Amino acid sequence: MEKSNRFIGKKIADYRYLHTSALSELDDESRRAVRKAEARITPGAQYNVIKIRESAPEISFLNYPTFFEEAFPILEQSWKVNLNTGQCRYRVYSESNNPPILHRKELLLPSSHPDSQRFLELTKEAESIGLFDDTTRIGFLQDWNRLLELKGYEVSEHALVPLANETTENLSAIESGSEIHRHLTALTRTQLSAPMQSLARYGYLDQTRSVFDYGCGKGNDVQLLKDSNINVAGWDPYYSPNAEKKTADIVNLGFVINVIEVPEERHLVLTSAYELASEILIVSAMLENANARGGLPFRDGVRTSRNTFQKYFSQGELATYIESVLRTEPVPIAPGIFYAFKTDAAKADFLARKSVKRSRPRLLRAKRPLNSQKPEPRAPASLRKYENNKDIFEKLWSTWLDFGRKPRPSEIENLNDIRRFLDSYPAALRILETVKNEEGAVALARAEQARKHDLIVQFAELRFFRSAPPRPMPDKLKEDVRHFFGTLANAQTIGEDHLVQVLDKSAILSACIEASEQGLGWLHDDHSLQLHTELIPRLPPVLRIYITCASSLFGDPSSADLVKIHIRSGKLSLMSYDDFFGKAIPKMLVRTKINLRNQRIDVYQYGDEFAPPNLYLKSRYMHEDQENYAEQLRFDEALEQLGVGDFSGFGPPDRDFQNALRDKRWAIEGHSLTRSTEIPSLDHPCGQYFKYRDLIECGETQKSLKIENHPLQPETYTALLDLANNLIDPIVDYFGMIKLTYGFCSSELSKNIRRRIAPKLDQHASHELNRLGNPICMRGGAAVDFIVEDEDMFEVSQWIAENLEFDRMYFYGQDRPIHVSFSETPAKQVTVMKRSSANERLIPRSYSLNDFINLDNSPI
Repeated sequence: MEKSNRFIGKKIADYRYLHTSALSELDDESRRAVRKAEARITPGAQYNVIKIRESAPEISFLNYPTFFEEAFPILEQSWKVNLNTGQCRYRVYSESNNPPILHRKELLLPSSHPDSQRFLELTKEAESIGLFDDTTRIGFLQDWNRLLELKGYEVSEHALVPLANETTENLSAIESGSEIHRHLTALTRTQLSAPMQSLARYGYLDQTRSVFDYGCGKGNDVQLLKDSNINVAGWDPYYSPNAEKKTADIVNLGFVINVIEVPEERHLVLTSAYELASEILIVSAMLENANARGGLPFRDGVRTSRNTFQKYFSQGELATYIESVLRTEPVPIAPGIFYAFKTDAAKADFLARKSVKRSRPRLLRAKRPLNSQKPEPRAPASLRKYENNKDIFEKLWSTWLDFGRKPRPSEIENLNDIRRFLDSYPAALRILETVKNEEGAVALARAEQARKHDLIVQFAELRFFRSAPPRPMPDKLKEDVRHFFGTLANAQTIGEDHLVQVLDKSAILSACIEASEQGLGWLHDDHSLQLHTELIPRLPPVLRIYITCASSLFGDPSSADLVKIHIRSGKLSLMSYDDFFGKAIPKMLVRTKINLRNQRIDVYQYGDEFAPPNLYLKSRYMHEDQENYAEQLRFDEALEQLGVGDFSGFGPPDRDFQNALRDKRWAIEGHSLTRSTEIPSLDHPCGQYFKYRDLIECGETQKSLKIENHPLQPETYTALLDLANNLIDPIVDYFGMIKLTYGFCSSELSKNIRRRIAPKLDQHASHELNRLGNPICMRGGAAVDFIVEDEDMFEVSQWIAENLEFDRMYFYGQDRPIHVSFSETPAKQVTVMKRSSANERLIPRSYSLNDFINLDNSPI
């Protein structure tokens, strides 16, 4: 679709996302397109987010059932509509272990929406923690959860809460009269705590500063920093009471003040820690959240089930408390984390660090398990028994999932261990159900369905190969038949029914649609389903049986990478590639086509004689549960956006594809698209209408002096191409051919231009370097001056301002050339250069974009 609503919704690559509440803010044409697409999806379908593709006629409808309730909601359903063909692809994620999740929700809503500010605050918190530093790691649930854990945070309602002290309470276990046990709040960690990670994020953990951990608990942070050769020490009243309290450049008071039940002592600890710091005191505390509402009121906090104390702050309350005690205004770093500076110089240094975009800090992990010499906190009896006998329980749980049903006692290998350590087998099952809770129930339901499907396939295969069930039937199989089918006759009948369905084209089509909706492969109309062979065991039974029948002729399909089920022709294809997972675009090496009807196998090998075809958009054949799926999906979406070929079918031949990449100055490195580092020929096309030479040899001075004006930096050629594609080509398309008057300018050429120029600002030098190796113009990008003969250049300028993404534009008069530039971050700045009546000097006047567009007459 054409871009028409640049500032509505969230922009990700070629897609724009908006909530249905923002639909009214779209222009009429876009709303009509949405309504047209909506007519193609399931009647009555529930959705709340619209995804518009900007470079193609494609609109998706997404259902996030907990959009407003959850901080980062999970996608449950999607409908993708091609407006040209009317085709609708449906996908359900309820069975996925790794569904997509949504971030930055405020961008999807109208600015006036009452929840916008709440969602924006959440986004700011996530940014401050560094959760959005690497967007390749946040799009799917499993990666997101791992990242949260690594950063030391958990999500509670619409807040990010540091993983610090215990939060879950059992009110019935609270002993109102017993002593407060502060030491039981200490956690065992395998990575740095959130406060320490903030130091790494701002570059403080560079071995130039000393660190002291005041209230270090079990000493995990101290050990991690020592392993990284950082001058660090720690003290704790329970775990390290004999350690010395040392002065240090940076002192960490991490989640300490919130566990002290005596306000006067809390005050003293905060001031004592501050006195030890020469530069920075880090203060962190637990914030109010949904998980912190248990416990009984005690003084100004609550008493927990383990007789510990918790004082929960709001972010504002914590800031006020620190300032009131230390008499200095703390700086918020992240939710529940503040820096208090000892000197103005230390604060100024931090602000300088904050303004610099830093590479992601190296995550410090434990080199070895950190042993605790103190007892672990108490937990419910069932959980304690599970933790104390985890190996036994997990082995039982694994067996339960494998069987898809409760194993009989005789089927358990470690039954004696269970009876010896866990009292009884039924008790062990009950404890597992309690510990695994709702997630475990879902896993068991999936395991039961999977096992039943396995058995259906097994009995269908027995019928296909004309084999009878083994006699005597193994006890496990006998119990499976009883549990899943009731009788052996029922199991055989169901298996035979599925085998017969292999001949039913409509049954195969229905199963392929079902698989596609679960994200298992790419459904090409009603022609074929293509997927990675790892996913075969997750297919509906009839498709697995279909593949089994073909495998009787070929062998194990897992020896190939992709399998293609031909829905109507009774064929199956198996394709092998050179490093399927390792390459973003692997090449096909062997294709085997199996015809079930005439029992024929055709093998096609690719190499010297036949060019290996490329496999484009590989993510279509993968599932989000598979490794590197998110990385592959991002690559595929970026590739489609480049416009280097039609990938709706098999895609272009490799030679054409490589030429198209080269023409657009892109290259593939691993699973990323990067700009080319090659120097092209000056006579190579630069956009649709010009060559590089045209933009390099168009100035009067260059033409008259014949100065060799060639760019030396590959980035300059890339910038010239981007300038041509984004500005010059659309201008020529609309107004007709233009006359270039000044383009690229090298250092040598600039020395010979007599009129006043500004190489450090005008972007004519693009990405070239001076003799010291620094950019001549820090703005980057590229610029050109041109005129459209027989056109009012004021009208041309206004058209550019209204329709194109330019960086800077200078207007000199209705009959004079205009200067226009393009960069990766277009500023869209308009300047009118008007001659002074006093001395004929050009006087610049800047206009806002809207003011310039709305001028009725030329300002000159």
